[in-house]
Amino acid sequence: MFLNGVPQRRGTDYEQLGRTLLFPRELKTEGRLGFWRWASLWLGVAGTYRQNDVVDVVYRSGGRRQVATGLPFEPVEEASPL
Repeated sequence: MFLNGVPQRRGTDYEQLGRTLLFPRELKTEGRLGFWRWASLWLGVAGTYRQNDVVDVVYRSGGRRQVATGLPFEPVEEASPL
């Protein structure tokens, strides 16, 4: 399991509950850029430095290595602390 390309350790960096991964910190995605933000990037006036987390999971299925990249995530009301 990787968060922003950095390997994560189960029990230290995240917990697994069934098929759900629980992280102790809030993950965020930048989402779609509005017109003015896109225009400022295109004109080179400003860069984009917002938090944009990416979750990737490497697993085996049918004896083959699989990679699921850019998985969606959502906030959880009550998560057990690590």
